[in-house]
Amino acid sequence: MVSRSQSCCVSSFNPPQLSLYLAGSIVLLWLVSLVGAFALVDAQTPVVYVLLGVFIRTFLHTGLFIVTHEAIHNVISSSRRLNDAFGYATSWLYALLPYKLIAKNHRLHHRFPATEQDPDYHSTGADKFWPWYLKFMKMYQADGQLWTSLIGIGFIFCVFVGLQIPIFNVVLFWIIPMVISSLQLFTFGIFLPHRQSDSASGSSHPIKSTHLPAFWSFLACYHFGYHLEHHLNPHLSWFQLPGVYRDSKM
Repeated sequence: MVSRSQSCCVSSFNPPQLSLYLAGSIVLLWLVSLVGAFALVDAQTPVVYVLLGVFIRTFLHTGLFIVTHEAIHNVISSSRRLNDAFGYATSWLYALLPYKLIAKNHRLHHRFPATEQDPDYHSTGADKFWPWYLKFMKMYQADGQLWTSLIGIGFIFCVFVGLQIPIFNVVLFWIIPMVISSLQLFTFGIFLPHRQSDSASGSSHPIKSTHLPAFWSFLACYHFGYHLEHHLNPHLSWFQLPGVYRDSKM
């Protein structure tokens, strides 16, 4: 049951205000969790706490890309400059990624979903996870971006080590969340909604949603699994998708 104070707090925001508040909160929590994980976790920390830390860091790292995605659709703020500021910042924090390329490809993805003109689609063996994942990753590391990412991440890694942060902590709470997050986003945002086996199932629409309850959909990937609902309503924020999904099933 939601308390009266919680309901009052939620209702005090309209969707654009809440989008901006949540985007800022995700970035802040990502930074605080990174510093906390680097500073507090040591060899004496129970394994269950370490695993919980990796989960939280991965979830918040995925949140960075969700904010980038929100910026591309201009739903964080009515100010285009503020949207782009969030987009540039979060795509860089995520993995030193080029925001302009991500935005360009994502707009093509919405315009030509699951076709040869969709940069995120893998027409050859579109029901095979790993070939598609590797092609997807390669797309965003083209034209020298791979070297930018490798050199940049290597430099930041050395800075962390130079600050006396244990290598164990850097790998566990920065590198591993980056890798798991890429798999998480690809699984729920690309592979499951667009795979060929589903597209060939007889439905007139090439995009599918992952049918999870709202709580698990949120934990899985910030409701990215409600993918058909997103494509039909790209102007809505991620937290509005469960309502649209629920209404579509009534």
